[in-house]
Amino acid sequence: MFDPESFISARARAVDASGIRRVFDLAAQLADPINLSIGQPDFDVPAAVKEAAIAAIRQGFNRYTVTQGIRQLQDKVSALVQQELPLWKPAARGGSFETLITSGVSGGLMLAILACVGPGDEVLIPDPYFVMYKHLVTLAGGTPVYIDTYPDFRLTPERIEPLLTARTRMLLFNSPANPTGAVADNQTCQQVADLAARHNFLLVSDEIYDEFCHAKAPRPGGGPTPRCPSPAAFGDHMLVFRGFSKTYAMTGWRLGWAAGPKPIIDQMTKLQQYSFVCAPSMAQFGGVAALDVDMSAFVEQYRCKRDRVVQALAGTYEMVKPCGAFYAFPKVPERLGLTASQFAEHAIARSVLLIPGSVFSSRDTHFRISYACDDKMLDRGLDVLVDMARPV
Repeated sequence: MFDPESFISARARAVDASGIRRVFDLAAQLADPINLSIGQPDFDVPAAVKEAAIAAIRQGFNRYTVTQGIRQLQDKVSALVQQELPLWKPAARGGSFETLITSGVSGGLMLAILACVGPGDEVLIPDPYFVMYKHLVTLAGGTPVYIDTYPDFRLTPERIEPLLTARTRMLLFNSPANPTGAVADNQTCQQVADLAARHNFLLVSDEIYDEFCHAKAPRPGGGPTPRCPSPAAFGDHMLVFRGFSKTYAMTGWRLGWAAGPKPIIDQMTKLQQYSFVCAPSMAQFGGVAALDVDMSAFVEQYRCKRDRVVQALAGTYEMVKPCGAFYAFPKVPERLGLTASQFAEHAIARSVLLIPGSVFSSRDTHFRISYACDDKMLDRGLDVLVDMARPV
């Protein structure tokens, strides 16, 4: 008898379905949900980006591009890296770094982990973490090793170093962080970069939310304009990932980029050839235009949304003030006697969608809210959360 279950691999069974997707499914069943769950900007793609993609389609740029990405976008990304990171020199000019245009940062992370991690290798992951990290490591046959960053969500050398072993292969570094909104300062970035160099593990810096950083600081040797702190400002023996999904609201366009040592980028490019093939062609032309668009007004709007969240929940919830991304990660008040998963169920019963901390962590004590929604919806959701925390 044909049994489809018997064909499912142990690798696939080791990956859980995303708890976020389950919340999305619940949202579809509610008539008027207050959606504080989705990590997607509520503004639209800038007009100039849309027009560039439409023009590319009309001009016939609808076929495969070269795997590494169109030259116009590669050149812009390379110039951006050199401008922001003076220590980084392109391989084409005698340096060591190369770039790759990827199908989103998530696609790029998959390529990096498949290229560098194998059975027996350990990958350090901060807890809480972006949901995809542990599953990508599992798919590669590696072992996730979790770094407890509670209660302040700071990824410090003191928390990393005790977990290093001879099998440590990689550290996934995410700042600004999902789900906490935590931002590493320049000192921490330098210390983590130095630690990676001393112990010879690969540092992977996921900077998808770099523009949504409310704690920008001057880069060492990087010019007068403050930027989101990055470990890449202190060395070039690492991988850096950024994308267009969050900054330009291009979540469905699946466009990102990677920069790092040429031998690793070459292997990632080879794997992309046999998987994603290339990033969507018309999206790449849109990306060229996007890098010239000033998004600072939207970033400021989101800083104001962050302030609304902090002000509304102050005194009611224990919460580390988020300094970047567009998430907050409050703790469920202990007096309620609820896990975060139970709290999320109560919230959903009141039409508020949020994500329990167990989706991102070994703990089930906090919950993630996204303030990437319009102010009216945000205020409605915050009112419900404040009401839910009142003593009975």
